Amino acid sequence: MEIMINYTSPKNWINYDLVAISNSLTNAKSVVMSLSTIPYQKRWVDSLQKLELKREVAGTSRIEGADFTERELDDALQESPEELITRSQKQAHAALKAYQWVSKIPDDKPIDGKLILYIHRLIVTGADDDHCPPGEIRSKDHNVNFGSPRHRGVEGGDKCEAAFSSLVKAMNQEYLDHDPLVRALATHFHMASMHPFLDGNGRTARCLEALMLQRAGLRDTCFIAMSNYYYDEKNNYLATLAKTRAANFDLTSFLIFGLKGIEIQSTRLLSQIRKEVSKELFMGMAYSLFNRLHSKGKRRVLAKRQINILKILLDEQLTLDEVIDKTRVYYQKLSSPAKALVRDLNNLIKLDAVVFEKSDDGHIFNINLDWPTQITETEFFQKIKDLPKGKAYSFLR
Repeated sequence: MEIMINYTSPKNWINYDLVAISNSLTNAKSVVMSLSTIPYQKRWVDSLQKLELKREVAGTSRIEGADFTERELDDALQESPEELITRSQKQAHAALKAYQWVSKIPDDKPIDGKLILYIHRLIVTGADDDHCPPGEIRSKDHNVNFGSPRHRGVEGGDKCEAAFSSLVKAMNQEYLDHDPLVRALATHFHMASMHPFLDGNGRTARCLEALMLQRAGLRDTCFIAMSNYYYDEKNNYLATLAKTRAANFDLTSFLIFGLKGIEIQSTRLLSQIRKEVSKELFMGMAYSLFNRLHSKGKRRVLAKRQINILKILLDEQLTLDEVIDKTRVYYQKLSSPAKALVRDLNNLIKLDAVVFEKSDDGHIFNINLDWPTQITETEFFQKIKDLPKGKAYSFLR
């Protein structure tokens, strides 16, 4: 017979070994600071944030066993609730609404019991409200078991109300003496450990953590998909929750695990933002140099074609056939479109703006994002001058 581990309220709601987590905390805070201070353009950061939100919603739903394809997930995030069929899709749609609401909460709004209950209401309404009262603490005799080994949440009724109230009180008192990243992770753990609701506990805990991470510097342009990390590390995530609870609520192991996730997810997003910055620098330099080749005539047309190739390659690497297909509109009026494209590509390669490699699929072309730091204006125009005039081009040899 499997042993059931019963819940006991902790004497200290935020207990951990500061020395043991110091390296993890320092690393996480360093990346968060870099992420919150890097320059950006709103249009592409908005696009990244939509992707982060999608990852978050997918992660928090899949941890709970949601099973949907990428297309089904997209439908869940776009369609109205009444058009959704599966519970997994409905859960993802509800989670999206919750995270969108959380993202707009002012920093000075207190995180109290009423706010947490409203997050839960958003999480389960339209998805799990057929068996779970939205925004309501479990009542007497309504108990939940979860995890492996099996854990029992705090007893429903007065004990559940008392544990929930005690946690909220701690969040607004003794928690304030600790780092905001630690506070967010500690709250996540305790909400998941006590399981104050009939359903939606993990999703509510992770959404509440996202709110608290916003207040730790991960806000607006810096939202990170922690649930995506928890899903990727699902076995370790669940095992660390159980280990922490078995250690009499010593949060050290869960904090180290969570801080590593903050570091990983922040580093990934920072890398994406830096890549977008590099793209902006690349195209800014390309426009500046190519547009100065000649103000009119064939050279101007040639420069425009090459700029269009660079714009197409900026977002993805392509085979020669794919480049031909995507640039067809720029070459179709020429007497020898294929030869002209090959010549333009070869010139861009000789200018070091484009790189290529041979593969089983043929030639693969990619942008050289380091180009702006590798070439001067003088070198560019010298390379233009030295470009071959013949009709044989090296990358096809």
